[in-house]
Amino acid sequence: MIPEENERIISEDYADLIIEYDGDVRILEQFPDSTVQIINIQYAIVHVPVSFITQDIVYRMGYSVMPTCFGIISESSLEASGVLKLRNIPIFNLRGQGVLIGIIDTGVDYTNSIFQHADNTTRIISIWDQTIVSNNPPIGKAYGTEYTREQINEALQNENPLSIVPSTDNNGHGTMLAGIAGGNDVPGNNFFGVAPAVEFVVVKLKPAKQYLRNFFYISDNAVCFQETDIWQGVIYLYERSIELGRPMVICMAVGSSQGAHDGLGTLSTYVSGKAAASGIGVVIAAGNEGNERRHYSGRINPTTGYDTVELNVAENEPGFSMEFWGSVPDIYSIDILTPSGEYIPRISAGRDEHRVITFIFEATIIYVDYQMVESQSGEQLILVRFENPSPGIWRFNVYERGGLNMGFNIWLPMEGFISDDTYFIRSDPYTTILTLGNAINPLTVTAYNDADDSLYLNSSRGYTRINRVKPEVAAPGVNVIGPTLDGSFTSFTGTSVSAAHATGVAALIYEWGIVRGNLPALSTVEMKNLIIRGARRDINVIYPNREWGYGILDIFNVFDALRGGISL
Repeated sequence: MIPEENERIISEDYADLIIEYDGDVRILEQFPDSTVQIINIQYAIVHVPVSFITQDIVYRMGYSVMPTCFGIISESSLEASGVLKLRNIPIFNLRGQGVLIGIIDTGVDYTNSIFQHADNTTRIISIWDQTIVSNNPPIGKAYGTEYTREQINEALQNENPLSIVPSTDNNGHGTMLAGIAGGNDVPGNNFFGVAPAVEFVVVKLKPAKQYLRNFFYISDNAVCFQETDIWQGVIYLYERSIELGRPMVICMAVGSSQGAHDGLGTLSTYVSGKAAASGIGVVIAAGNEGNERRHYSGRINPTTGYDTVELNVAENEPGFSMEFWGSVPDIYSIDILTPSGEYIPRISAGRDEHRVITFIFEATIIYVDYQMVESQSGEQLILVRFENPSPGIWRFNVYERGGLNMGFNIWLPMEGFISDDTYFIRSDPYTTILTLGNAINPLTVTAYNDADDSLYLNSSRGYTRINRVKPEVAAPGVNVIGPTLDGSFTSFTGTSVSAAHATGVAALIYEWGIVRGNLPALSTVEMKNLIIRGARRDINVIYPNREWGYGILDIFNVFDALRGGISL
């Protein structure tokens, strides 16, 4: 690419579209004055002038072309997961030696000593900081800056490290993930990384572009990333693993409530494919949406012929989106009743449709897009976007044509993208796992309190919308000690924490399997099955279930189950 084309990738004047071209480059020629990044034989990212993104873009191009918006999944202990038992077996002292951990998140505080060897050199192989513009992006990438181990070591020897490597973690989420998964032990602060001998490869995501925030009404204050940058981050980590010839476990603690929650979206499918590759492990946080009242599931009442959905909209809610997914082969339609009593008659379900709805007594504008066959899921999508929504109770009557009454689901945006006081009156805590957590092959992790073996109250719950078992396992995620940006330690809670913990445990399994040669072709699929087999289960509970999956993570049980043929 020429410099002008590279600039379009990060420019706010250009929007990013995900185009499924299936090897036919003629499809890509329909976008004049654009820059095209070929991802693979199926997909390309096309950067077009932002004026191309109009309110009817979903009607014109389909829902899947708009990158999904992701936020961080925010809100310990080694003994509970059986790690210390393994460390107490001298010849079986797994600590992640020879394994890489990949972090795709808010960056990392590389100056923290928990990410350094005993000689004060870094344990970080490289950082791809997508936010820093330079002439040194990673090979094959056209934006951001890559910092090598050598540069980081040079920075650590300088009185002002950021003058050499200016990459930082301004949020702390990525530093927390990396620390819990593989930071050095600091017994004096009661901190113990799960896999303290691993090395890291880090991707610091750039913020989502403004056009995307505007389209989905996401606040400028929200930590928001876009699907295309996460996708490129996964590619980078995979290529680094191959280049270095070392196994890697990737921790993904970013999520979204967008999409069909079936694991079949563009990024979910790609990540699932990489998770099936030998030497790659992928661990994903389930999310913290279980108790937040942002999911509704329903079926049509055969007596009335409809189902009434009640949505409470908070005061001063500037705007938000709502996604309705109906199960095939039924066809669904909605009418709308505003808090002041204005009624919008039933919007008939056509093939594809875009409506702009205004009101006499409300300042609200509603954009409604019907996608009868959404390209990724094959299901019906009704995307409803509220601009300046009036506070109070909104009611939607949902109608069905087809007679099978297969049911429907509606999701509001995740934590951080919408007010806590905007919620469904009759919500459903199930099927609340965030988008990536529904991907088929990765290990999806929920959180529990290892102090009393209770499920974390806000943990997202399964199954997927098409009833695939997710999450697979629960890991410690309540009051787990982790690093902060000022070099101290504090307790963290949420499924991000449990995903980081499980990532460290997975690194130990990859050390045993690949580095020590017991399972040289180990992938996420085999790793996941080992963890499921060794999960600790309550004899009074039926497994799998929608809260715990197959049980509580216990790596000692993983190997104890293999005792007959294991090589220590």
